[in-house]
Amino acid sequence: MRQRGISKQELEITLEKGWEALDAKQGTQGKTYVFDYSGTWAGKPYEEKEVTVYYKIADGDLILLTAKARYGRDFNRKRGT
Repeated sequence: MRQRGISKQELEITLEKGWEALDAKQGTQGKTYVFDYSGTWAGKPYEEKEVTVYYKIADGDLILLTAKARYGRDFNRKRGT
């Protein structure tokens, strides 16, 4: 997560408030959330950060598979899109 610029807090917020990531593979769940960013990543300024978390639930436990971040602006903030 650190390599992608995702904090633990952003991960938790995405899991709590995010909408379904429609690109999750079968048997995997995903959540997406867009954060106001107004920061710099890899030397470039960005207005927003879209975080997507992919996971599975096994025996009642959440197993984090991966998390990705996209930096930009005007990300779709509508649920399920």
